[in-house]
Amino acid sequence: MRLALAAAALVAALAGARAADNFDYYVFTLSWSPGFCDTGGAAKQPGQCARGAAEGFVVHGLWPNSAYGGDPEDCGGGEYVSGAALKLTDGVYPDDGLARYEYRKHGTCSGLDPQAYFSAVKTLRQAIVVPDQLKAPRETLKTSPEALTRAFIAANANLKADNMAISCRNGELVDVRICVAKS
Repeated sequence: MRLALAAAALVAALAGARAADNFDYYVFTLSWSPGFCDTGGAAKQPGQCARGAAEGFVVHGLWPNSAYGGDPEDCGGGEYVSGAALKLTDGVYPDDGLARYEYRKHGTCSGLDPQAYFSAVKTLRQAIVVPDQLKAPRETLKTSPEALTRAFIAANANLKADNMAISCRNGELVDVRICVAKS
C-alpha cells in the first residue's frame, strides 16, 4: 500500500521532465553498505564505513535505462546543484558528494532538473520498505539472492521478482536494483 501511495507523488515529480526519450525505464539502486565497505568503499566513504556506523541499505541512485543497452550517462550540465535541491537528499544519500555525482552522471539524462530528480529519489526511498532484518546490521548476515528477493517482496506488496535484481561481487551483496516505470 505504501508503495502504491507513493506512486502518485513519483508520477507528479517525473511529470516535470524535459525531453528525455533516450531511455525506457529507471533503475532505483539501493547499495548495501557492508558489501560496499568490504569491497573497497571504505577508502571512498570513510563515514559510511566507520566502525559502528551500522548502515544497511543506502540510496546509490536513480538511473535512466534502456531496454536494449546503451544506458544514457553524463548527458551534460548538472555542474550546479542548488542548496534547496540538495536539502531534498538529507537522509537519502550517504552524503552530498554522492548526490551531486549521481545527478551529473544519471540525473542529467532523466530530463529532470536537480530538484525534481532528488524529489523522485526521495519519494522512491520513502516508498521502498527495507526488510527489518536488513535495516541496521550489527553482525554478518548470510543469505541468498533468492531469500533477499523474497524478503523485499514480503515487505513491499507491489514489488515483483521480475522487476528487481540482486547484485553480488565475490560473495558480497552489493546492491538491490528495482525497475521503475518511466512514467
